[in-house]
Amino acid sequence: MASGRAFFLLSFCSMVMFVLLGLGGILQIKLAASPAQSMKGLAASVSDTFFTSMLGLELPQMAEQGKGGRMDGERIAAFLLRFLTDVNPGDPKSLLAAEMPGAGGDEPILFRTGSGGSDSAPEDYSPPAAGATDDHGAEPDKQPDKQPDKQPDKGADTPDASATPGTQQSDPAPTPAPDGEDAPPNQSKTTEGRKVVFIYHSHNRESYYPELPSGTKDPNSGKVNVTQVGKRLADQLEKRGIGALHSSKDYAGTVKDYDWNQSYKYSKQTVTQAMAGDKDLTFFFDIHRDSLRRKESTVTIGGKDYAQVFFIIGQRNPNWKQNESFANEIHEKLEASYPGLSRGIWGKTAATGNGEYNQSLAPDSVLIEIGGVDNTLEECYRTADALAKTISDLYWRSQNAEAAGAGAR
Repeated sequence: MASGRAFFLLSFCSMVMFVLLGLGGILQIKLAASPAQSMKGLAASVSDTFFTSMLGLELPQMAEQGKGGRMDGERIAAFLLRFLTDVNPGDPKSLLAAEMPGAGGDEPILFRTGSGGSDSAPEDYSPPAAGATDDHGAEPDKQPDKQPDKQPDKGADTPDASATPGTQQSDPAPTPAPDGEDAPPNQSKTTEGRKVVFIYHSHNRESYYPELPSGTKDPNSGKVNVTQVGKRLADQLEKRGIGALHSSKDYAGTVKDYDWNQSYKYSKQTVTQAMAGDKDLTFFFDIHRDSLRRKESTVTIGGKDYAQVFFIIGQRNPNWKQNESFANEIHEKLEASYPGLSRGIWGKTAATGNGEYNQSLAPDSVLIEIGGVDNTLEECYRTADALAKTISDLYWRSQNAEAAGAGAR
């Protein structure tokens, strides 16, 4: 009888242990702060050449493709340290973040690397308080000798009547694509008047040092700012037959008791109003400017400088994987056509930031940061043109797939 009780107790304890281990595994997957603990995250946490070299240990063909990368001891040690401890040897702050509560709470999480470099995460700084100087700490990086002429944009129209009035810089002529063909080409396909893309700016006053008066310390402006890049994107989409709406609403100038920390609350109203007024809207883009310096925000393609892009995904959105999948479609097409333009897809939690970015409103919604504080509007316009080509290709491909599916039924 005693042995029977002991056997039953042992069996019961074993069952409880396995149940707890299973639940713990499920919670770990759901709550993991970093994707580096999964195979998908493993691939995203290392460079393409390093990962190819790893595969080449077993697949000779992959080894041939990965000749550009070296699996030396330093790289292996750095990878193992990051995989086992979540400490990035290239980022000393990650060591402090592991021991100081809140120190790494809003550190972006790299989902997918970009050939434009993934060593530097996107940086965001709030505008300085009135009367204070900007804390970027350094003078604007040296710019190219030639800058686009600053002239008033006469007749520029935006669908948002509450946009900040004032003089804006005129758009330069469309820049040639890297393959030498002028973009955009003559477009036979159109959405026939339907507006399917909505472009807006939660931080509409984010600007660029080269476009501001010399000596400016605060890279924010109510007149010359990222809204012009958004308008360029909308115009180029229209030229490719894609109906696009653009909001340049200036929240700081129109919202009573404006609070920069509530920016996404304000822009959410803009998005929901647009969705209510036009049921055809499918793609949503919140266009920002990053705070990285020129050497980390610029790439040369075909002899011309482009402002690089970050794709930001809010993990507070319960369906963020759908948005990440949408961003990845754009990211992969940019990687193929404009290598070096994308700096990858990054996720942000709600630890100390917004972490949602209005992306729960639609699965085909993403925040895109175009350029840094030292880029010019001309460089950002080139990137907007590249994005317009990529987004239009993606849209028409999705429409063809839907038409094929409808025909099969």
